[in-house]
Amino acid sequence: MGAMRIFRSAAAGVNPVDPNTFVGPATMQRLAESEEAVPVGVYRVAFADGGRTNWHTHSGPQWLFVVEGRIRVQRQGEPAQDLVAGDAVVFSPNEKHWHGAVPGFAGTHLAVNVDVVTTWLEAVSEAEYGAEA
Repeated sequence: MGAMRIFRSAAAGVNPVDPNTFVGPATMQRLAESEEAVPVGVYRVAFADGGRTNWHTHSGPQWLFVVEGRIRVQRQGEPAQDLVAGDAVVFSPNEKHWHGAVPGFAGTHLAVNVDVVTTWLEAVSEAEYGAEA
């Protein structure tokens, strides 16, 4: 049986996101990662106005929990949806999607990746990003 582990936010550095996989201003903080039972990664991602991921897929489910501001999410082939603090969304494995701040706002979410390998794809265009949700 494994022992309890505590992950301190203050010990996790805040870093700029990779400009090859994000558009616009955003930072990421890896809050926790564990290989116990099922590999899980927990990330705090803060998007400034205009910040968003590229389109991407994950090999396993990804949960997003909005903790501040407003976050826009979109699944390929469907209209974008806007979320506010307290909302959550889960993407199924291999579901092409993106997420970021709602235009005109900032937003922060916690991403919980469960047994995930991420495949990064093309950038989200300004037209896709700015489409009414």
